[in-house]
Amino acid sequence: MADLLVYRAEGAAVVHGTDLYGFTVTRWGLPATYPPFAAILFVPAVGLPLPVLKAVFLAGNVLLLAGLVALSARLASRSPAPAALCAATAAALWLEPVFQTLLFGQINLAVACLALWDLTRPPGARARGLALGVAAGIKLTPAVFVVHLFLRGRRREAATAAAAFACTVLAGFLLLPVASADFWTRRLYETGRVGKGWIVDNQSLQGLVARVLHDPAPGPAWVVPAALVAVAGLALAARARRESHAVLLTAFTALLICPISWTHHWVWCVPLLAVLWAEGHTRTAALVALVFTARTMWLVPHQGDLDLELPYWQQPLAAAYPALVLGLSVAYDSMINRRPTLSTEQTGNTACPSRPFGSARR
Repeated sequence: MADLLVYRAEGAAVVHGTDLYGFTVTRWGLPATYPPFAAILFVPAVGLPLPVLKAVFLAGNVLLLAGLVALSARLASRSPAPAALCAATAAALWLEPVFQTLLFGQINLAVACLALWDLTRPPGARARGLALGVAAGIKLTPAVFVVHLFLRGRRREAATAAAAFACTVLAGFLLLPVASADFWTRRLYETGRVGKGWIVDNQSLQGLVARVLHDPAPGPAWVVPAALVAVAGLALAARARRESHAVLLTAFTALLICPISWTHHWVWCVPLLAVLWAEGHTRTAALVALVFTARTMWLVPHQGDLDLELPYWQQPLAAAYPALVLGLSVAYDSMINRRPTLSTEQTGNTACPSRPFGSARR
């Protein structure tokens, strides 16, 4: 639970008034990388003995996984029985991103639950968008859903989410002014602090391009494709008729274009599997489940600098998640252009076919 040790150290830095972004912990020399608002939330971790804290995090993450499974079913317009929910939660523990989240003591499940709970609330629900803004204040990547809400015509929710995010930033400046100034003016842009972008742990486009080109700093070679993917992914999300499709397209677009998307960030595979299964795309769901349980990136040589020396035939294994999502997105876009007259259900202001991700069931 190396990341849990970082969170605890962040809370201790807040309590003792030390430099939030000046320490490193664990034998890997891990620093704080989240906004100051997150560090404030980690303060309660300081008061618990480490074994107790680890047990709490483990139990909490299992409960959050059950919550994510339930929210994923809601996204797919399903209401599973308690026995089915328990079985799905147990099965989801085998997914590599979920397992790694528990192993590292990460908060990915909490952030995903916050975002997905807000995104699946009924229309007109009070303060819809608030939890999404808080999630973005903890870990910045959920902020892409603010753009998603805006493009989907949900302008009031987008404004609420943006305001909630701004409040988290303001809270950081009020309670930790020095750390906040440091983070928002300098640390945010030091992506190297998060880790090496070219290692197989990183399943973003930057990691994929760096390994393919055998270049630890690919620069424009990944920035340009990332920009194109961002535009294409958000455009697909804006056109999606089903809100579930739009949410998933936005989530995976964020994971692709983020400079660093560690394997444990990909817990959005849980709602992806739920939607595919609920819509009857069992073969596609089986493929997705296989990719997210096979752990192929850990089977290729990756000690030291070997990540940058992989032959061409090992590259798909090293970038299994972005390769899968890019393939599904291309198939989805192809289906939209080929079958514009499929039956639809009205859930937004724009239209596209209801079949997702290039399923064989056409």
